[in-house]
Amino acid sequence: MSEVAAWPNGAPKVGDRASMTRTVEAADIVRFTEMSGDRNPVHYDEEVAARTRFGGIVVQGGVTSAILNAVVAERLPGPGTVFLETHWRFLAPTRPGDTITGEVEVTAVREDKPITTLATRVVRGDGVVAIEGTAVCWTMDLSTGSDTRSGT
Repeated sequence: MSEVAAWPNGAPKVGDRASMTRTVEAADIVRFTEMSGDRNPVHYDEEVAARTRFGGIVVQGGVTSAILNAVVAERLPGPGTVFLETHWRFLAPTRPGDTITGEVEVTAVREDKPITTLATRVVRGDGVVAIEGTAVCWTMDLSTGSDTRSGT
């Protein structure tokens, strides 16, 4: 089966875990705005943000969830991996200066295709879970340069 080559070190196993940590910076808000166009005042205006349930400036959810992109692409399942589907609940805000850790755990692995289901979450440095949910990932065989995907 050609899809097995997507995992040169063998398929991930249920229970496998990986994580990555980074500190969110105020500059991340600016960079994300440049990419997305998201200029919501809760990301920029201290006075407006202070009157919200967040009580101050928060970074965009895309900045916080991006660490999960990095974990799946760099660690588990690893290079060649892309999201097919995500289901995330945003439970708490992330602010500039927060250290966040993206965590994934393999909950299912397809035997017929390089598809992995993951439990996902982003945890702030204070232990508060900012994002929690699941993701389904496809891992491409990077050694051939082709995507043999024929449906999920």
